[in-house]
Amino acid sequence: MTHTLRRVQRLGGTLEEVFAFFKDPANLGAITPPWLRFRMVHASTDTVREGTTIAYRIALHGLPMRWESRITEFSEPHRFADEMLAGPYRSWYHRHLFRSVPGGVEVEDLVEYRLPLGPLGHLAHALWVRRQLARIFEYREQAMAHRFPPSPPGAP
Repeated sequence: MTHTLRRVQRLGGTLEEVFAFFKDPANLGAITPPWLRFRMVHASTDTVREGTTIAYRIALHGLPMRWESRITEFSEPHRFADEMLAGPYRSWYHRHLFRSVPGGVEVEDLVEYRLPLGPLGHLAHALWVRRQLARIFEYREQAMAHRFPPSPPGAP
């Protein structure tokens, strides 16, 4: 079974500024919750583009995990997507969409993912994974709002 996570956030700044932040692999650690103990292992390019691979380590509840992704879509400054090559999910495809809106930028995350272990994976999703992902993306949204504070209502 494929699950979908969709999050939309409005940020201050310009489309170019926000996209530039996301296309720097070094910034991934700044928007990852500290409890995941994120550590970049390797990025094949200095900035994200189609074909870039990124490898890192995380720890979920103290269990170390390797995660490697490849950028499979890239259209600056509007979108890019990363696909998990190795990691804890059966599959993970994460689209990052950016568009200018009055007063800033709308960032949409659209993740399609599948868990391993069949029925046990479905149970884990219901009991834990869905909430864990929500916490991770909530942290990310707070970190991004701090870096790119939204403009007050009515601002140009």
